[in-house]
Amino acid sequence: MCRSIKTLRPPAMPEEATEADIRAAALQYVRKVSGFRAPAAHNQEVFDRAVEAVAQATVELLDGLEIRGAGAQRAS
Repeated sequence: MCRSIKTLRPPAMPEEATEADIRAAALQYVRKVSGFRAPAAHNQEVFDRAVEAVAQATVELLDGLEIRGAGAQRAS
């Protein structure tokens, strides 16, 4: 796990994760996996698609988690 990616679920994060929080985590993940901080122009499109896919998967994960002892699921 990339050390700069923070936990986005309660109670680790007191407020609901914002779209910016989720996108930042997705970007860090794709950077770590690809080994590129900024992709070359010929890789930009696939890099951006990967960031969006990871961000969407993160939203789905957070929406589906049941945090026991912390009330109901994350509201959409």
